[in-house]
Amino acid sequence: MAKRGGFPGGAMPGNMNNLMKQAQKMQKQMEESTKEFESKEFTATAGGGVVEVTVTGKKEVTKVKLSEEVVDPDDIETLEDLIVAATNEALRKMEEANQANMSKIAGGLGGFGGLF
Repeated sequence: MAKRGGFPGGAMPGNMNNLMKQAQKMQKQMEESTKEFESKEFTATAGGGVVEVTVTGKKEVTKVKLSEEVVDPDDIETLEDLIVAATNEALRKMEEANQANMSKIAGGLGGFGGLF
């Protein structure tokens, strides 16, 4: 009769140690990658380049640059729309880069014996 609750051949505890080491290594890589990503900047333009917005990986707007020709006191709505468009595009670029970064890290999950 087989023992209940045990690991046949004693193989699982060794594998668990390896899994834990891999998980800790991956966690450290993710923390380093996240820190590096948060410091990156992503810039986008709108209106043919008359509005430029820069955001960080932390989703913070760090810079808005406007060309003089886009500043028309009689047409504030167009300027507002261009700022929104450039900001959304910069955020989209940042999210796209973040997805690629996470996919690269997640590629290492295969080392967990198919658990993920």
